[in-house]
Amino acid sequence: MASTPGILTDWPWKPLGSFKYVLLAPWAIHSSYLYFKGDEEKRDLSYFLIFPFLLVRMLHNQIWISLSRYQTAKGSKRIVDKPIEFEQVDRERSWDDQILFNGLLFYMGRMALKSENLPFWRTDGVVMTALLHAGPVEFLYYWFHRALHHHFLYSRYHSHHHSSIVSEPITSVTHPFAEHIVYFLLFAIPLLTTLLTETASIVSFSLYVIFIDFMNNMGHCNFELVPKILFIIFPPLKYLIYTPSYHSLHHTQFRTNLSLFMPIYDYIYGTWDKSTESLYENSLSRAKEVPHVVHLSHLTTPQSIYHMRLGFAAVASKPFASKWRLSLLWPFTCLSVIATCFFGRTFVSERNTFKALKLQSWVLPRFNLQYFMEWRREAINNMIEAAILDADKKGVKVLSLGLLNQGKELNEYGELYIQKHPKLKLKLVDGSSLAAAIVVNTIPKGTTQVLLRGHLSKVAYAVADALCQMGLQVSTLYEDEYQKLKSKITTNFNNLILTKITTHKIWIVGDGLEVFEQLNAPKGTILIPFSQFPPKRLRRDCYYHFTPSMKVPSCFENLDSCENWLPRRVMSAWRMAGILHALEGREMHEVGETMLSLEDAWKASLQHGFIPWEISSSSF
Repeated sequence: MASTPGILTDWPWKPLGSFKYVLLAPWAIHSSYLYFKGDEEKRDLSYFLIFPFLLVRMLHNQIWISLSRYQTAKGSKRIVDKPIEFEQVDRERSWDDQILFNGLLFYMGRMALKSENLPFWRTDGVVMTALLHAGPVEFLYYWFHRALHHHFLYSRYHSHHHSSIVSEPITSVTHPFAEHIVYFLLFAIPLLTTLLTETASIVSFSLYVIFIDFMNNMGHCNFELVPKILFIIFPPLKYLIYTPSYHSLHHTQFRTNLSLFMPIYDYIYGTWDKSTESLYENSLSRAKEVPHVVHLSHLTTPQSIYHMRLGFAAVASKPFASKWRLSLLWPFTCLSVIATCFFGRTFVSERNTFKALKLQSWVLPRFNLQYFMEWRREAINNMIEAAILDADKKGVKVLSLGLLNQGKELNEYGELYIQKHPKLKLKLVDGSSLAAAIVVNTIPKGTTQVLLRGHLSKVAYAVADALCQMGLQVSTLYEDEYQKLKSKITTNFNNLILTKITTHKIWIVGDGLEVFEQLNAPKGTILIPFSQFPPKRLRRDCYYHFTPSMKVPSCFENLDSCENWLPRRVMSAWRMAGILHALEGREMHEVGETMLSLEDAWKASLQHGFIPWEISSSSF
C-alpha cells in the first residue's frame, strides 16, 4: 500500500477474494457457446480465444516467477543482495488482478467496437503496432512515469510499487488500480489504432500483449540475463532495449532509468544512471554462490510442488495444506509427478543469510510415497549420496538431512554415507539431538507423566531417556515397545511404565499414531510430536503442537516462504541443527546412533537467538 493511498488504490473486486474470477465466467461461457453452437459462418475465433489467452499469460508470468526465484537462489548473475520477506510476498500476491482487468476490458471492447472475425495475421498491423509502441507509447510512458515520481503522486500511488527494493517478475504489475487504468490506456494506443484502421489481427494483439508481459517480467528479475554479445554486435541496442540491471537501478535509485523498455528517452532527457554499465558487467560476471550450510529436503505430496518457494509465492508464504483450488491443476500435478521419475538431481529452492553464514535449501525431486517403496530406496540413496558429494566438492561446511532423507531403514540416519565416504570434509547432521531437546522443553511445567506413542525412533529414545532422568514417568502401551525403550534408558529405569490406561493429558507422539488411539485420548490432551511429520488432526477438543521447531531470529534474512506445514518464520529442528552445527564450529558428524548433549543443543539454539514456542519445563 502507498504511504498515503489515493482514490482508486484498491481493485474494485477486492471484496470477492479468490472468487474474483467469477467476473470472467459469463464472458467465457458466452464466447464458447457462440463458437461451438452458433452460426458457423459467424464464428469469431478472436472472441473465443480471449479466455485461453488469459490463461497463457498467467502461465507465462508463473514461468518467469519460478525461473527468477531459482536463479537468484543459486546466486549466479544476481543483481541485488537485499532480502525478500513475507511483507513483499503479501503485497505482490494480487499480480493476477491486472490480467483479470485486461480480460474484462478485452471482452467489453470487443462488444463495444463490434470487432468481429479478426484475421489471424496482417503484416501492416504488426509493423504499425511496433512503430506506435516505440514512438507514442514509450514517450508518453516516460513522462507519466516521471510524473509518478513527483511527491504528490508518488506518496499516493507509485510508492506502493517501489516498496519492493528487490524486484521480482510480479513486482512489474504490483501497482494501484488507478495506475493500471492509465497503463492500459497507453498500451491500448497501438491496439485501438490498428482496429480503427482495420489492420488489426489476432497475432498483432496477442504478440503485443505477450511482448509487454515478457519485457516487464524480464526487467524486474533480480538477475542479469541479457548477453553482452548482443551489445557488442550492435552497440545502438543499448538505446532500444533495457536489461534487468538497468531497471534494478531504478528501484534502488528511484529517480534514474525511468524509461519503459527503451532507454533512449533516459539518454535524451538526462535521467540515465551512470552506474548502469558497471552494474550490468558486475552482475553478468557474478558466479554461483557457495553456501556454508545446505539443508537437503524433498517433496512431500504431489501438491507440494506448488508450495515450494519456486512454485506459487502466495501459496508458499502460508503453511502447507491441501487446497481444493490446487486440485483444479491436476494435469500439471500429474505431469510433475511423471517428470520426477526422469529427473534425478537435486535443485536449489531457497537461499538465506544468518549472521555470517550463507544458507541454501536443496530439494530432492521425490515424493513421500516413493520413500516407502522398498524397491526405490537404492535409487533415492544414490541421489542423496550424489547431493552430499556435490556439496562436499563445492566446499559446503555442513549438510543437514531433512524429512525422510535420514530414515533409519533408508540409510541408518545418514550413517551409510559416512561409512562409504569416510574422508568427507563436510559435516553431516541429522538433527536428532536438537529435535529431542525441543520436545523435552515443550512439555508444560508441572507435568509428572507422559504417554509415548508412535513408531520409536532415535529422537523418541532420546526423549524418553531425558524425561526419565528428569523424574517424569514415561508410559507406553505395548510390551515390545517397553522392552525397546528399556534397553535405551541409561538411568531411572523405574520411571518407564507399561500401562493399558490412556488417561495421560500429555502425549509424545510420532509417525504411526493410530486413529483409535487418538479417538480414545482424554479431552484436552496435548499431543507433542517428536517426528518430522505432524499427526493427522482428528480431535477438535485436543491441542496439537507443531513438530519440533523454533522461531527464527529477526536477523535471519530472505525468509519469504513457510517450511512445509510450519508457520511463518518458524524452522524445523532438523534444518536448525545444521545451522547451529556450523555456528558452533562442531567437528563431528551427527548421524547414525550419535547423539549430542540435549542440554548443549538447547543452549546453543537459545544463545544464537532462536525462540522457543513455549519454555514450560525446567529440564536443564
